[in-house]
Amino acid sequence: MTDTPDDVPDDLPETGLTTSEPLSRAIGERYLTYALSTIMHRALPDARDGLKPVHRRILYAMRELRLSPTGGFRKSAKIVGDVMGNYHPHGDSAIYDAMARLAQDFVIRYPLVDGQGNFGNIDGDSPAASRYTEARMTAVTEVLLEGLAEDAVEMRPNYDGTLQEPVVLPAAIPNLLANGASGIAVGMATNIPPHNLHELIDACQHMIRHPEVTASDLMAFVPGPDFPTGGVLVEPRENILDAYSTGRGAFRLRARWQAEDLGRGTWQIVVTEIPYQVQKSKLIERLAELIQLKKVPALADVRDESAEDVRIVLEPRSRTVDPDMLMGMLFRNSELETRFSLNMNVLIDGRVPKVCSLPEVLRAFLDHRRDVLLRRSQHRIGKIDARLEVLEGYIIAYLNLDRVIEIIRYEDEPKARLIEEFDLTDVQAEAILNMRLRNLRKLEEMELRRERDDLIKERAGLEDLLGSEALQWKSIGKELADVQKKFGKGTEFGKRRTDFADAVEVAEVPIEAMIDREPITVILSKMGWVRAMKGHQPLDAEVKFKDGDTGRFVLHAETTDRILIAGANGRFYTMLGANLPGGRGMGEPIRLMVDLPNDADITDLLIYRPAEKYLVASSDGDGFVVTSDEMLAQTKAGKQVLNLGEGAVTAVVRKIAGDHVAVVGENRKVLVFPLEELPEMARGKGVRLQRYKDGGLSDATTFTLANGLSWKDPAGRTRTETDLGEWLGKRATAGRMAPRGFPRDNKFN
Repeated sequence: MTDTPDDVPDDLPETGLTTSEPLSRAIGERYLTYALSTIMHRALPDARDGLKPVHRRILYAMRELRLSPTGGFRKSAKIVGDVMGNYHPHGDSAIYDAMARLAQDFVIRYPLVDGQGNFGNIDGDSPAASRYTEARMTAVTEVLLEGLAEDAVEMRPNYDGTLQEPVVLPAAIPNLLANGASGIAVGMATNIPPHNLHELIDACQHMIRHPEVTASDLMAFVPGPDFPTGGVLVEPRENILDAYSTGRGAFRLRARWQAEDLGRGTWQIVVTEIPYQVQKSKLIERLAELIQLKKVPALADVRDESAEDVRIVLEPRSRTVDPDMLMGMLFRNSELETRFSLNMNVLIDGRVPKVCSLPEVLRAFLDHRRDVLLRRSQHRIGKIDARLEVLEGYIIAYLNLDRVIEIIRYEDEPKARLIEEFDLTDVQAEAILNMRLRNLRKLEEMELRRERDDLIKERAGLEDLLGSEALQWKSIGKELADVQKKFGKGTEFGKRRTDFADAVEVAEVPIEAMIDREPITVILSKMGWVRAMKGHQPLDAEVKFKDGDTGRFVLHAETTDRILIAGANGRFYTMLGANLPGGRGMGEPIRLMVDLPNDADITDLLIYRPAEKYLVASSDGDGFVVTSDEMLAQTKAGKQVLNLGEGAVTAVVRKIAGDHVAVVGENRKVLVFPLEELPEMARGKGVRLQRYKDGGLSDATTFTLANGLSWKDPAGRTRTETDLGEWLGKRATAGRMAPRGFPRDNKFN
């Protein structure tokens, strides 16, 4: 594309309103503008105060409304309205959701909003509408805002230029790490877990004393995240160190639990803390699903007995089950164990997105605190200078009190006369003229001199502070120590909630080991309804089926057995005998238990035995030898073993017993060849067993050549042919017509 398209007429009037540029450039520039806006103004937090613009504006608006922690509450709708109208011209629901999150003590380690009313809960319920809830600031928020009245940070015009808002908050605490953050921008994201404030301040103090620290040094003070919902962190120390060094990693978090003794050898497990950001209601649903699907057979029941605290009761199926083993299985199969990803992608100085290490994030905070200290000190010096100017004027007035009174009483222009006679500034003269008569007592002069001396001394101290970097860091350290005393581990609020432990990996226990071993009779109907009757019933016993349905497979098994279903689609599916529906009714459709397609028939039903070998073959006449372990599926979707050509189905699944293979085609030709000519494979199409001009494979079996090949004749009598020289041949040949008396259905058994 060119700057001037060829198909544009030359005689168009030049209005100056239309420009032409390549589409790629136009889209690229606009998308880049959108991406930068999302990164800087919506998704990524500032490393200095740990806040996104919407959170910063919410807290600033609450300050402007004077919603102090000791004052009254205001309707959330009022707060949201002020934020939206004055600072954040976006949707009110988005603002309220952000504000509600700041009030949720199960999301924010150190809540910044004190909510009154329904602000949601750990079950995942949403907060009530903003017209029903009220809010005010917390003590932590006051610490974040402290210094705004003293020019601590830069201010900028709001979106319509009518008001001023802070670019960043003074933030006397490392809020980014203390409360964490998460967000998704364009092409990047951030995810930072909460940490313990006491530990973070210890790390900052160490960093002030030793500026060139490493993540390993800081881990002596910050061993890992501290989640508001508690839990147990089981991530190895070396992995945590790597995450803090690079800014990327993950933390493995488990629920806190204990086994409660109920007496007489019985017990139950009580979960008192769940992993961060896990909704309790969905966790209960997942545990109930595990019980229903019998994925954790050792778990019998789950109850939610939570009130203000979390109390989830897990009942074992048997008192002989080991609690650690049961919890190990639940950790693997539910959200009782989660992984929290760390991606410390933040805005440095509010402008540059960067994935930072732990030292870099704390350094950004400390540098910000130094800037705040310098700005506040300069502001204070300005205030002192202004006050000293006024005090000097007052003192001159007291030294010449009678003359000052005379000038004020008799002069037409007392201000100008005062300035001329006593060499005063305009500010000093105005202050003297505004002085109250009650202040003209002798004691007031002494107080003014004392105030002047104190201010001069304070100003000298501030000048020393501005000139000494060591004094600056000492002052910052003192401020941090004061905050630590207020919110640290000495308070109930500041105690560490997340503990550390080694991940005790319990060995995988076979499901069969947790099931009572009982005999069952498995029955599968022609229409695919399966059931398990208690005990070993006679295989030819009369059984009722649904109208139009008949029996297809029946076999003796045990509740601990795994049942293999061979599908006509070449896939094998696995079910546990204990999970089969009982035999009192007609059973259940097998397709509800495994993902067997409706158009795929069932070729065979088998009992899994380790290391057994089977001959599998397709209707095209291709096959191979496979072990039973390769046929075992771990999911409902099954496991593909036999690859099929177009229109082919699984024709034979036969346990190997012997040294030769006998194959019969739909053309009634029989071929016998050594078993060693067949390869053993885990999956595939296999090799050609028998060659056909038309038709396909009807049946195949294995046998011992010395004992002969047996089949049942139409009368039900077993016949054995020992002289098989006529049918012996090489694999993949056509074979010869079947012996006299061979079954008309072309089946060996």
